Amino acid sequence: MDDKLKILLCEDDENLGMLLREFLMAKGYAVDLMPDGDKGYKAFLKGRYDFCVLDVMMPKKDGFTLAQEIRAAGAEVPIVFLTAKNMKEDVLEGFKLGADDYITKPFSMEELVSRISAILRRVRGKKDKEITMYRLGRFMFDTQKQTLTTDDGISKKLTTKESDLLTLLCQHLNEVLERNYALKSIWVDDNYFNARSMDVYITKLRKLLKDDPDIEIINIHGKGYKLIAPSVD
Repeated sequence: MDDKLKILLCEDDENLGMLLREFLMAKGYAVDLMPDGDKGYKAFLKGRYDFCVLDVMMPKKDGFTLAQEIRAAGAEVPIVFLTAKNMKEDVLEGFKLGADDYITKPFSMEELVSRISAILRRVRGKKDKEITMYRLGRFMFDTQKQTLTTDDGISKKLTTKESDLLTLLCQHLNEVLERNYALKSIWVDDNYFNARSMDVYITKLRKLLKDDPDIEIINIHGKGYKLIAPSVD
């Protein structure tokens, strides 16, 4: 089918590459598998891809170099890195190059598909006209002015992080906002101290929204948070 999302998969482990390719195709994606970064870049220049899954440690050209060249070509395609390493420096390097996510081997293929789906939803949300006003029960949330205004006209100014976090929650209204995704989106690094900081901001948002009993932010154990509200316009 022509409307299938097309993924460029670069993985030098032949067995893993074939397994990932077959699994992603079974999930409805069109997938081109390349065994090294050099072939991956050539394929990228020729094809039109909606997503890139890049192994970091590859022959001829590593995943970081390939991602850098893709970004240098002006492409804003989402990128997820795969690697056997679990070093903080590698994670930070990946995000500096514009990665959307980073998965350490071994990993669940279902987890990879879930992350791809989440990133694509976010990207599509940005492409569909950027929403700047959200209706949350008795409140109007203005993401540009960073204000939360009641129907009585009482307005509260939010800090940048409060506004960014509430925006993510609104984008995932009545769905789970994954903790790591929120941390990487707003704080860049998902370390212990940033995680505690996010908990503090969640508490602040709960206080800001407490005047409407129909709105709540609940913890989803082991996953993240869910903003429950009647509607978002």
